[in-house]
Amino acid sequence: MTLLYVLAALLVLVGLAGILLPALPGIPLIFAGLLLAAFAGGFEQVGAGTLVALAVLTLLSVAVDFWATAMGAKRVGASKLAILGAVLGTLFGLFMGPLGLFVGPFLGALAGELLHGRRLDQAGLGQATRVGFGTWMGIVFGIALKLMLALAMLGLFAWAWWN
Repeated sequence: MTLLYVLAALLVLVGLAGILLPALPGIPLIFAGLLLAAFAGGFEQVGAGTLVALAVLTLLSVAVDFWATAMGAKRVGASKLAILGAVLGTLFGLFMGPLGLFVGPFLGALAGELLHGRRLDQAGLGQATRVGFGTWMGIVFGIALKLMLALAMLGLFAWAWWN
């Protein structure tokens, strides 16, 4: 059982790192660690209700990733192609390491805005750059939301475990 608890703690720690590192699915790893800890405890301290709530928070975190990126782009007047580019840039950026998480959505939104027909003059490039920056700010906001969700999950688990 001790080995299962150690593995669960490692999953949670890697998951916490994954909130900032794009190559790791942070919140799903945290959920896996908490589920493993509940299993190791025979589901005596943490029951089905708590696990369902943790699963819902995990699904919410996945939606936050895409929503925050898209909303950041939309707030600065992005076209639908720019929003699609931001989402695709986020997906591709996941495979490019930590830098890819920040550069991918920016470049995707920029490319989408230019494909939308923005002129390459200073005004068009300025708007496309604002869209890229808005997308990046959405990602930063998404990271903050995911961090709050992770802390809520850990708090809920701890409350269930010790009550």
